Amino acid sequence: MIDPRLEKLAKILVDYSVAVKPGDNVLVQDTGLEPGFDKALVKAIHAAGGRAFVSLRDKTLDRALLKDAPAEQVELQAKFEQERMKEMDCFIGFNAWRNLSSWSDLSGRELDLYNKNIWKKVHIETRLPGTRWVVLRFPSPAMAQMAAMSEEAFEDFFFDVCTMDYARMSKAMDPLVEYLAKTDKVRIVGPGTDLSFSIKGLPPVKCDGTMNIPDGEVYTAPVRDSVNGVISYNTPSEHEGFTYEGIRFEFEGGKIVKATSNDTDRINRVLDTDEGARYVGEFAFGVNPYITRAMKETLFDEKISGSIHFTPGNSYDDCFNGNRSAVHWDLVLIQTPEFGGGEIYLDGRLVRKDGLFVVPELEGLNPENLM
Repeated sequence: MIDPRLEKLAKILVDYSVAVKPGDNVLVQDTGLEPGFDKALVKAIHAAGGRAFVSLRDKTLDRALLKDAPAEQVELQAKFEQERMKEMDCFIGFNAWRNLSSWSDLSGRELDLYNKNIWKKVHIETRLPGTRWVVLRFPSPAMAQMAAMSEEAFEDFFFDVCTMDYARMSKAMDPLVEYLAKTDKVRIVGPGTDLSFSIKGLPPVKCDGTMNIPDGEVYTAPVRDSVNGVISYNTPSEHEGFTYEGIRFEFEGGKIVKATSNDTDRINRVLDTDEGARYVGEFAFGVNPYITRAMKETLFDEKISGSIHFTPGNSYDDCFNGNRSAVHWDLVLIQTPEFGGGEIYLDGRLVRKDGLFVVPELEGLNPENLM
């Protein structure tokens, strides 16, 4: 018997997030082998009149494929997967983490082959602009451990967050979208942070459950060369099997000119992936009221209420600032009082202090108004 919570989540993903229409080709990519959820998704896709396709992946098997792989093999794999993606109208991808460090011993060369071929060609160049897509995580023991919760408590948290009223949240986001669309200058201030940039002419986009689950962010992008100052992120970030902490960037003319962390050499190797990796492709407000602390899972952490993320790497096509990269790394700064607080100014006006909006037209996004 399928857990009814899975059926509810599958229906949200199919009917709301990607809005499957009769005749749509829908690819379900399951990384972690969760057949119960796959079946719930297939059932919901068929009920909507779509055509379901399922790709089963496993991180340990992918590691074996990448380890010591010749470039020609990875390039050919990317070609096959890209051609399949071109035939899809919708994409639902989820990952049931078993081990966050599955890829921690892959070499820089092997990770570059993956990022520049499969990730860049299949996902950045084909899936993002060419499909209606949504990505999510699936509750697993590893995720419960990351969140420092029991498996049962984490499951309850997961389904509460992922099946919230996203249509209601979407309406509450509209005033922030309108406000950002009129904004030129942004300044972010907090412990170890004083950052300024322009977002003029770059359209804000609300993420209201139609691309990520859980969701809850409004993003735009900085004018590529306008970023100056320093930002000190206060959440850990797991990237390619390694947990980064104490990340600090200094910017001049839009470029990260100095980067430090708990492994400064390693973080600079990531930023040297290509020219665009040292420029920023996204700036976003996190507003999900159910997510209040980091758990080293980007899909959750970037939605933390009272946070922002400031993202080195590729810029999305719907808010394109000219930056292209194989990297898109959402790094999170929480500004609630327990994390040191902070302020955000838009065109010189204080709009958010210590994680709460203080402008009347934006107060609908404060937690008490969304729960």
